[in-house]
Amino acid sequence: MDGKGLFQRGRVAAATLAVSAVLIAGAMLALAGCGSTTTRTETVSLASASPKAHPQAINPVAGQQAQSSQPARDPVGDPTAHAMPLSQVRHLLTLEHVAVKADNATYINPLQYVNHWERTDQGVDANMPVGAPILAPCPVKILAVIPNWYAGQPLIYFELLNGQQAGQVQFVAEQITDLAQPGLILQRGQVIARYAASGTGIEYGWSTLNGITLARATTGYEEGQVTPAGVYMRDWLNALGANAGAS
Repeated sequence: MDGKGLFQRGRVAAATLAVSAVLIAGAMLALAGCGSTTTRTETVSLASASPKAHPQAINPVAGQQAQSSQPARDPVGDPTAHAMPLSQVRHLLTLEHVAVKADNATYINPLQYVNHWERTDQGVDANMPVGAPILAPCPVKILAVIPNWYAGQPLIYFELLNGQQAGQVQFVAEQITDLAQPGLILQRGQVIARYAASGTGIEYGWSTLNGITLARATTGYEEGQVTPAGVYMRDWLNALGANAGAS
């Protein structure tokens, strides 16, 4: 699966990448030093390790896909379709976004049914059994659905409504179907989407409220690149018991 992107480096990008990597490493060492095992329902507080977004004028673009471990299938939807303009995506997200404050509420692993973890890039790539659900990690609000994000496959944005990452936006994209509709508030454990019968696997990651993936908005992204935003997501999932391995 890949970088596809919604949404585009120099010395500033390189410096941001180095700082973000140090912050992430520090956060994980601090967690390890506590001498306790994080459970699926334990609060995850990696906000200080999150790469900080800075504006970039980028149009949403899709990169080439990595090989999936599953047998080759035709992508769902129309492979020639294009994502909607970034300005329209930004409008949809802003329309539904809720002002919430961080608290001590806990999260659950949203990807409990993954049967094969793949690479880290803009987010984390994975495969699941057909029909398996992607779960709300906490109460979430569905912000927008982009029907043709990559190869005719959709992307769904949702906002975390409590916990240490309250107010932050996540996305899951590509081989998904039965998507929850924009405006809905789902409770923890309810189904955001299900793994579709065909496509290019899923990507689960962080987004900005502008509709640009956090990876592109912070360090930029090139096809196949491991980004601090992607590492941050994998660490976040692992802290919830995802057993997603190292990046």
